[in-house]
Amino acid sequence: MSAHRFDPTILREYDIRGIVGKTLHAADARAIGRAFGTLVVRGGGRKVVLGYDGRLSSPELQEACVAGLRAAGADVVRIGLCATPMLYFAVYELAADGGIMITGSHNPPDYNGFKMMIGKKPFYGADIQTLGRMSQNGDVATGEGNLVEQSIKQAYVARVVRDIRQGRKLKVVWDTGHGAVGISIRDVVGRLPGEHTILYERVDGTFPAHHPDPTVEHNLDDLKQEVLKRGADLGIAFDGDGDRIGAVDGKGRVLWGDQLLAIWARDVLKERPGATIIADVKASQVLFDEIAAAGGKPLMWKTGHSLIKVKMAELGSPLAGEMSGHVFFADRWYGFDDALYAGVRLLDVVATSPKSLAQMRDELPQPVNTPELRFDCPEERKFKVVDEVKARLQASGATFSDIDGVRVSTSDGWWLLRASNTQAVLVARCEARDAAGLDRLKAAVRTALAASGVEMPDKPSAGH
Repeated sequence: MSAHRFDPTILREYDIRGIVGKTLHAADARAIGRAFGTLVVRGGGRKVVLGYDGRLSSPELQEACVAGLRAAGADVVRIGLCATPMLYFAVYELAADGGIMITGSHNPPDYNGFKMMIGKKPFYGADIQTLGRMSQNGDVATGEGNLVEQSIKQAYVARVVRDIRQGRKLKVVWDTGHGAVGISIRDVVGRLPGEHTILYERVDGTFPAHHPDPTVEHNLDDLKQEVLKRGADLGIAFDGDGDRIGAVDGKGRVLWGDQLLAIWARDVLKERPGATIIADVKASQVLFDEIAAAGGKPLMWKTGHSLIKVKMAELGSPLAGEMSGHVFFADRWYGFDDALYAGVRLLDVVATSPKSLAQMRDELPQPVNTPELRFDCPEERKFKVVDEVKARLQASGATFSDIDGVRVSTSDGWWLLRASNTQAVLVARCEARDAAGLDRLKAAVRTALAASGVEMPDKPSAGH
């Protein structure tokens, strides 16, 4: 009997993810392969590319997933240990009908999961729920698929560096954080001009140096120190599976996702005036103003890498990004999030400009803002709380956007409240011109939540 029931907590909005040995097992990996392979075969395809990250549990999960795919009649092209963007690239390069990446992303070492593409599109939301139902009902195909091994690394590396323009030589520090970018970083920097230092290149699923999440400033401490010690122009960091970027300037200061996007946007808009540039609702107003000032059309959209990729394709947008460090270039690239490619594009912008990255950062307006404030709220309550707040805002005549939660504009700046799609948490963020304004915005969020019986803690919790 091929029916299989998943732990419901692992079927998430953008991927499948769980704790190995507790909510996620090899049997789940096999069932995912079987159901996904069934969808590909029934859709008239056969070829599925499979890659895996450096987590200790990844090899076992990929063996089981391969078995499931082949049992559904899908042909598997196994590309081995890689970063998630290399898997995405392989789907394009090898003209595959789908792709599965086994990765725990930036989660703790005991997590793992699956990111998928069907054709060249993200596989998420209702697709993932469909896969769960098919497994539970035993609604799967039977066949005998083939298995081939194929290395894609050299083709990927050549493509990443292909668009580099002639500019000044830079001194750069790279921190791969023992994540999967480590397998390709040396090949990439070996083809770049300038002087390059690599930290924590060896792939190690226990992440002994620091947690591989570049949106948490503490994780960038070693990178900052190395940049300052070497007098480097900038430093670049990656998450565990290489689809999110972090950066610091030559003074050791972090540039967050929206600041980086403003710098890339100016560059892209020189060649594509009037283009639509997309950012998520958590991004600074500074970014949207900078896009407009550079001659682009700013679009605020929902948070979530799958949602943004779909919107980009719909609008023909050449560039999009999220505060979380997912950056999507469709300008000279494929429209998927690739932190290594984004890093090379950042070097390209700096090397061809008379200004340093630190100068570019200093030229941006510097509002004061909170980090992402995440706090627990029961799964069944989180969206209702946002709806209640929205109803009260409408009744009061407040100015707000409801693209994803509520983003409220006031004379001080703006505040955001949204429900996470992946966890039982609410997310808030505030931005103002000065500290007094920020205090007023935080007080407004507290008041809005208190009316729904929710207390906002003074300190944010760390979310994955």
